[in-house]
Amino acid sequence: MTQNNEQYENKRLFTVILLSGLLVGTLDILAAFIDVYIATGRGPEGICRYIASGVFGNDAFTGGSAMIIWGLIFHFIIAFSFTIFFFWLYRNMKFVRRFPVPAAILYGIFMWAITQRVVVPLSNTPPGGGFHILKALKAIAILIVMISLPLTIIARKFLKSRTSQHVLN
Repeated sequence: MTQNNEQYENKRLFTVILLSGLLVGTLDILAAFIDVYIATGRGPEGICRYIASGVFGNDAFTGGSAMIIWGLIFHFIIAFSFTIFFFWLYRNMKFVRRFPVPAAILYGIFMWAITQRVVVPLSNTPPGGGFHILKALKAIAILIVMISLPLTIIARKFLKSRTSQHVLN
């Protein structure tokens, strides 16, 4: 492959990861907004403030609308991080390519575990109400359906098209 082709492929990969991160980040946050609305009748502001509290602590709950924007920014940073890592896994682990649905399920569990057992405890968010198995299973299901399954479909289509192009060239 020539250097121009390689640069083009790298730009395509960057674009696919960027658009994928935007898509799954949007699907995930919309699922959270809908879930909270159904459960409490409250709008999305509280979720965004909660996410912002990871950095700003309790000030996120009393701050202005900038805290809502910060919450969205932090949410998408996390979504992009998981998207980038998923594409790396897809390219480097045969299991992820060979068994896409079980891999997506495991990735959903992985994302939940990292978020709830590492990110949140290390952040400034207020302490939660403890572990509830049904809430955890619902959160994992949302992560699987809104993030890992779409990423699996996108990565499979994108990387398969790259492989077929390389064979043709």
